[in-house]
Amino acid sequence: MKKVRKAIIPAAGLGTRVLPASKAVPKEMLNIVDKPAIQYIVEEAFNSGIEEILIITNRGKEAIEDHFDHAFELETKLAENPDKKDLLDSVKACANFGNIYFLRQKETGGLGHAVLCAKAFVGDEPFAVLYGDDVIISDNPVTKQLIDVYEKYDKGVVGVKEVDTESILKYCSLAVEPLESNCYKCTDMIEKPKRNEILSHFSILGRVILPPQIFDILESTPKGACNELQLTDAMRTLAQHEGVVAVDYDGKRYDMGNKFGILQANIEVGLKHPELSDKMKEYIKELSKTL
Repeated sequence: MKKVRKAIIPAAGLGTRVLPASKAVPKEMLNIVDKPAIQYIVEEAFNSGIEEILIITNRGKEAIEDHFDHAFELETKLAENPDKKDLLDSVKACANFGNIYFLRQKETGGLGHAVLCAKAFVGDEPFAVLYGDDVIISDNPVTKQLIDVYEKYDKGVVGVKEVDTESILKYCSLAVEPLESNCYKCTDMIEKPKRNEILSHFSILGRVILPPQIFDILESTPKGACNELQLTDAMRTLAQHEGVVAVDYDGKRYDMGNKFGILQANIEVGLKHPELSDKMKEYIKELSKTL
């Protein structure tokens, strides 16, 4: 069995749900306290043992590439002040996480199309997909949790959570049966189901590990919901023919393509931030008295 060394982060979406904030700034660069959302995702990947990351972008996303590059003028300025060493280290760290590559998705064709763009990068290896809208905070990185399950079962793995009916209608629904602990055998799934098509309230949220044969499946998968090539449709074929393991992962997921998700992330991460925790708690206590 080959090791999971590579990861894809699709970050080519237009961010229409958070306009006008995403008009000139990529939604992936919207901050959670003091870091852009995509940095949390990149850190999770490398902390999970991933060695190479391909970020799928499109026009107007140059800020993402800049963020993971050196900013020599800024670094030089910070280096002049010994009191700003911690800031300097945090800025330089962004360029030193590991091997990060970028590829433009030249047309908006859906998540399946974005993943298919990475075929040459992945080759014949299993790989992780970390959805660019989903920041997941956990003690044990969620991608690592899924890699461990992949190495145990040698099957595709999807990270799932139980969600309410309204969310299922916007995401996907999985047919599952218990396997062990927090793992389930997944035999079917459907993207953006109608109410009478809901298979369960388990939905894929943000992380998957896929075998390389998913690319052949994607190439023969017709366009689905929203007239786009849906990754879920290809994973459905994988689940029906080879089986997929669904993992109810340990972690808190924030939808950074959603205005409320962005607010949640900033409040909850801020409450645990070493510099801001006490101030945040005091502020919220005072604010709650006025609600």
